Amino acid sequence: MEYMEALAARRSHYALNKDIPCTEDTLRRLIEETAALTPDAFNMRSARLAVALGEKQDALWDAVYDAFGGKVAREKIDGFRAACGTVLYFIDTAVVAAMQEKFPRYMENFPLWANHANAMLQFNLWTTLRAAGIGANIQHYNPVIDEPVKRLFGLPSEWQLIAQMPFGGIAAPAAEKEGETITRRVRFFD
Repeated sequence: MEYMEALAARRSHYALNKDIPCTEDTLRRLIEETAALTPDAFNMRSARLAVALGEKQDALWDAVYDAFGGKVAREKIDGFRAACGTVLYFIDTAVVAAMQEKFPRYMENFPLWANHANAMLQFNLWTTLRAAGIGANIQHYNPVIDEPVKRLFGLPSEWQLIAQMPFGGIAAPAAEKEGETITRRVRFFD
């Protein structure tokens, strides 16, 4: 799939299952390569990924449900749980702090740049997965789930959870995308 085709095909797929059209080894390679190829200001490399598969995938979404004390719809959580896996996106705040210390002139910018890099990684991986025939969506249950997630995976306290991306086989097509007048957002000046 060409990049623009993959970009157009990338959508929020909510009806996911555990059957993906590639091997787990291929999936792991795609995730690792995408993380390696995504740029980061000053080559900071502040983004961190934790990928839940198998039993950890189910345990993750059970922990999310429990963290909310039943105040989220079980059906919605079970929809994410039904996916093959979930990519958890983090920023390593220790890396950001080290860059702030090393380059004090840019101190205020490093947290923002870390967020930019994380956003690029999320989008790059979402598009990469879609090009491989895998559907995904982005969720933001943090900060409510931060501590249960860190306990479940044994993650460092310096990792700040940014987003969760359930992914899997596409069980139903995504909703149609609304059209827009793009000139409201994009302007050219000669």
